[in-house]
Amino acid sequence: MKKFFRNGLIMLAAGALAVSCADYNVTDDFRAEADPSFVEPYKDLGPIKSYINREQYPNLSLGATLKATDFNKQELAHAAAITNFDNVTFGTSLMSGTIVNSKGVMNFLDMSDLLDHVEEIGAEVFGSPIVANANQADEWLKYLTSPIEIPVDYVEGKTVNFNEMSVGDYTGTVEKGKAAIVKYDDQNVLRIGTAANVRIIEGFEVDPLAIYTVTFWAKADKDITYNVNFSGNKVDGSYLQGKWQLKAGKWTKVVVESQSAPDVTDGYLRIDNDKAGVMYIQKVEVGYMPDNHRPQTEEEVNDTIHHAIKAWCDGLMKINKGRITSFDLIDEPLDTKTLESGLYDLKHSTDKIFWQDIFGSENYAPVVSKTASEAFVKYEGDPSELLFFISESGLEETKKIESLNYWIGIWEGNGAKIDGINAKVNLFYSEDPATQADNEASLNTLLDNLAATGKLIRLSNFDIKYKDAEGNNVAAKDITAEQRQKLADYYAKVIRSYMSKIPNEKQAGICKGNMVDTNDPVGLWAVDKNSKDWVRTATYKAFCDALSGE
Repeated sequence: MKKFFRNGLIMLAAGALAVSCADYNVTDDFRAEADPSFVEPYKDLGPIKSYINREQYPNLSLGATLKATDFNKQELAHAAAITNFDNVTFGTSLMSGTIVNSKGVMNFLDMSDLLDHVEEIGAEVFGSPIVANANQADEWLKYLTSPIEIPVDYVEGKTVNFNEMSVGDYTGTVEKGKAAIVKYDDQNVLRIGTAANVRIIEGFEVDPLAIYTVTFWAKADKDITYNVNFSGNKVDGSYLQGKWQLKAGKWTKVVVESQSAPDVTDGYLRIDNDKAGVMYIQKVEVGYMPDNHRPQTEEEVNDTIHHAIKAWCDGLMKINKGRITSFDLIDEPLDTKTLESGLYDLKHSTDKIFWQDIFGSENYAPVVSKTASEAFVKYEGDPSELLFFISESGLEETKKIESLNYWIGIWEGNGAKIDGINAKVNLFYSEDPATQADNEASLNTLLDNLAATGKLIRLSNFDIKYKDAEGNNVAAKDITAEQRQKLADYYAKVIRSYMSKIPNEKQAGICKGNMVDTNDPVGLWAVDKNSKDWVRTATYKAFCDALSGE
């Protein structure tokens, strides 16, 4: 049996893997037992996947999406998924954004447990996107491309010697109180009065990234405290409440180190003297250590991100050991912005690293597929089994699928391996006949366009919501049996359309978005409001009938 392992399950407890296929009735002649989950009128139905005619549809597989935490419990959701579906998917929970920390340390412990577990019970899992725009290791990529440290020298700056000034009013900035040049200890000094705020040096530009050192010599006739402010940034001292203390009786060298406040370019050091006594300043000097970082060059960033994709793929495939054979290569690459041709461009970013911004739009998929393929083969993978899909939503819009075809053509022309398209669908059934007719026409157009690509075609996120004639969603708790049957009939119609329009050899499968009802009646099972058991719905039977060809 060919396996599709998904790199998506987390936190399996040690010792929880001793489970056999028999525990979940994974047999070709499975018949549901009579228990609260299997009630009339659907209790005698077999597992859904058993209804697929494997001879007629050899490539068709049925997938289910569920939370990793629910699968980890190895209870009802786990049993329902393994029993009824060919493969399981776990969303994006083990993409690089979860596995790789900000310094590049990769934690594959949970993935290793997952692969061992699903292999032991004979499960099939479809692989997560290798790269995307979301759920990526953004902090790691930011760290890798951050400015580089370089050696720098201390820069001497401005000096003010008050002994060179004449006795009289202080010509510098006095924001509060009084300050003057006076004769003190046989020299001219700056006298700062009580409760005065005075800039003792100013008139120089500051670099917001540089660290400045201001040195001044001060004396007081009795112990005093004061605050220090450097270019709008309060600098805490070691005394109570962040104050600075000056002991009485001798000249003391005071050293202040600080950066300026954000967006401040006017350099100054201000003393905010308390009410306890007068301060005398003899001399002030300012200098700075320039920012010891420089931005990486374009070539350095390019080399760094190429290193990152190699490290990510190498780590992923080393744990995989060839067991995952099908992956979404890239997830949702298309933007809504257009090229000169009118087709959609790829997504690009101005505030974070996107892989395609470094590799280039035309070489995005070629670089990723080459790197991932080489790592897959390096770690026991059989290249003849490896399949890569491009996952995209909104492909019912003709322009969007035309755009995806354009980019796939560009990428394949540059050497990318792209085997299929994983179309994320967003479907609903409407009680309004005209709206429902549009829904079905849109679906048929989508399937026709997908078939025309000649690629393997997989439908994912396969949930159908129910809307009344006014366009309002009908909740699972409110849906009637008659409405549920209409919804089930539409599920069956979509499945039959897929099976008839997509050539048999190109059917990569259908993946259910939710197995059980959410707020919407999207499930193959509903939840009994009293027992909380899962109860098969009309949709369960619709799947069985459609897959069997009835």
